[in-house]
Amino acid sequence: MTIPKKTKALGILLAIVAAPALAQQSVPKTGGTPPFGSMCVGCHGIPYYQTAFPQVYHVPKIAGQSQQYIVNALKAYKAGERSHPSMQAIAKSLSDQDMSALAAYYGAAPAEAKK
Repeated sequence: MTIPKKTKALGILLAIVAAPALAQQSVPKTGGTPPFGSMCVGCHGIPYYQTAFPQVYHVPKIAGQSQQYIVNALKAYKAGERSHPSMQAIAKSLSDQDMSALAAYYGAAPAEAKK
């Protein structure tokens, strides 16, 4: 059975295009922002940001904060000991390893460096 040249070419092209995407999924990220860290900067990286849900609330910047404080705060949200619904939902989606990675990333930076 012979495979037509166009089919072979299409298969090779798809393999070349898909390879970088597959490589990104299989290689653990070392250094830089944790893959889930971008959800934090959307609120915690904006100077003077306030949320309107569930009430008007000043959102603190977390860059430069103590790593242990960040981990403790996330664990308290996950356990329901802190009452902000959005943060509870986010914290419930994080493992202890995720929390430690976020705390290491944001806690290691000067307060104005990570925006």
